[in-house]
Amino acid sequence: MAQERQGVVTMHGNPLTLIGPEIRPGQKAPSFSAVDNNLAAVKLEDFKGMVKIICAVPSLDTPVCDAETRRFNVDAGKLPADVRVLTVSVDLPFAQKRWCGAAGVDKVVTLSDHRNVEFGEKYGVLIKELRILARAVFVVDKHDNAVYAEYVKDITNYPDYEAALAAARKAAAAA
Repeated sequence: MAQERQGVVTMHGNPLTLIGPEIRPGQKAPSFSAVDNNLAAVKLEDFKGMVKIICAVPSLDTPVCDAETRRFNVDAGKLPADVRVLTVSVDLPFAQKRWCGAAGVDKVVTLSDHRNVEFGEKYGVLIKELRILARAVFVVDKHDNAVYAEYVKDITNYPDYEAALAAARKAAAAA
């Protein structure tokens, strides 16, 4: 049975239960497999040698997730070439592809965790009560070590963009 963590996040102030461990800076980022917009399996290892900003969001079809992903899409264009921004949700790949097209999002890689919620469980962001992902941002360096992690306290709030971007820039500048 997967680890359950209570009181880490809320939705409109109501407590939720997260399934999986807390990812902390300094530890190896867990490998995971998700599905891209063309139904192909994508793994963390596919971004080897790159800095990854991994954003977990409840659903791209909600206002905060929409705004967050659009913001990271703009920021992605200003980051070093070896930084990739990944947004993971349990939205179906078809919905993600449609949303990206409608939103003009072309620099963020959207990944679907709908099949087996492997990412959600390994990164400790799967919400037990709703079977969606909590809002969180992880920065993983070129060697697949977590260098930044934020579990947004209330999933209806925005993450700390500047802290995540600063961590990604610092990781990209490191050897």
